[in-house]
Amino acid sequence: MNSRPSTPDTFVEHLAEATRLIGDAMLDKSLEARLEAALPADGAWFAKAEALCRQGVAEGWLCGREAGGIKFGRCVPAGAGLGRFSVDVVEMDNVVGPHHAHPQGEIDLIIPLDDAAEFDGKGAGWMVYGPGSAHAPTVRQGKALVLYLLPDGAIAFTR
Repeated sequence: MNSRPSTPDTFVEHLAEATRLIGDAMLDKSLEARLEAALPADGAWFAKAEALCRQGVAEGWLCGREAGGIKFGRCVPAGAGLGRFSVDVVEMDNVVGPHHAHPQGEIDLIIPLDDAAEFDGKGAGWMVYGPGSAHAPTVRQGKALVLYLLPDGAIAFTR
């Protein structure tokens, strides 16, 4: 029996605005620029996304697992209300995460919990990694939540 609370529809409905905007676009820096312009870190959409993520962590429907000092969890599987995208959310505090590849790319929403926190060198906002990219996700200068949109839920952890 799963004791973790389920992801609320309001969270999925809010993220659907972003996935509709993304559509079938190539995952590249031009998509990152479009997301930054349409759903900026200083805007109402971002503020609501941050509030929902903070609520999810507090209520236990986000970041319900922990390993290596990183809290994480997949809260929406691909095809469950967000089309081809799955959603994972991680909470990282001055840590380097496990190296992984993005077979189809990765779209990240960076939510600093400490003002100076950066994910892979970037503060609040969007970051897009193209298909075939790879990295060891790194949060420096504090704590951050990072919401990952993964096409078809595809991620490949490497050794």
